[in-house]
Amino acid sequence: MEWYALLIQQVINGLALGSVYSLIALGYTMVYGIIKLINFAHGEIYMLGAYFGFYAITVWKLHLAPALIISMALASLLGIVLERIAYKPLRNAPRIAALITAIGASLFLQSAAQFTFGANFKPFPQVIPFKRIALGPAYITNRQLIMFGVALILMVVLHIIVQYTRVGRAMRAVSLDKEAAMLMGINVDRIISFTFALGSSLAAAGGILVGMYYNRIDPYMGMMPGLKGFTAAVLGGIGVIPGAVIGGLIMGTAENLVVAFGSSTFRDAVAFAILILVLLLKPGGLLGKSENEKV
Repeated sequence: MEWYALLIQQVINGLALGSVYSLIALGYTMVYGIIKLINFAHGEIYMLGAYFGFYAITVWKLHLAPALIISMALASLLGIVLERIAYKPLRNAPRIAALITAIGASLFLQSAAQFTFGANFKPFPQVIPFKRIALGPAYITNRQLIMFGVALILMVVLHIIVQYTRVGRAMRAVSLDKEAAMLMGINVDRIISFTFALGSSLAAAGGILVGMYYNRIDPYMGMMPGLKGFTAAVLGGIGVIPGAVIGGLIMGTAENLVVAFGSSTFRDAVAFAILILVLLLKPGGLLGKSENEKV
């Protein structure tokens, strides 16, 4: 394959993977935007979403679409329970306490998944037959199109919810000033729970899409994508929803280009190299503002 064809191919592959990173990053950035918390258990929600979808397909014999909906719903409930049990009691505690709790919740969910589902990987059911579609010198698969399509639909739905619904206006109000929002009659606890539910559902969708794409899932699959999703959120500007989308796409594309034109050894390192570079040049992220830039 010529270098330019390889370049086009890896950009396609990277954007498909990046769309999943964007879904994960959106959960991080929404939660941080509301309560200034980094939910490090978010990668495990992504992993459990893949398992929810796996059992919905294998046990209940559902197709991909209903399995996706069920997985997102279960992950939403899990996100609410996690927030109520692990994070709500520490809402007024020092930020380091919430951070340590988030790491503990991540390890707990990972261990619980290993105990429940087993440590070995499971082959994800091939509900979508593999097909290639030619695009000049490169190609795109039907599974990549599904990843693009589902991610795009969910991002559009999220945009509509945040910008044009009553609960979305309440989310933005809580993000700007929690105390003022409470004085205006907004139920802050309910909005925070809704934000966790929304972010968890997006992560679960990403887990199923990756399971379908790679045909395998395991209890440790959320660790590195969770870190990369967080990196994507910071890269785009933590707390900025469009920034999370852009950051995820950049991360996925850069990762695939490094593998194709460099070495797979640096597949994971490139994400953090980009993060360090951006934080040095623009600490607030691509679309965010650093403390010195805030008016």
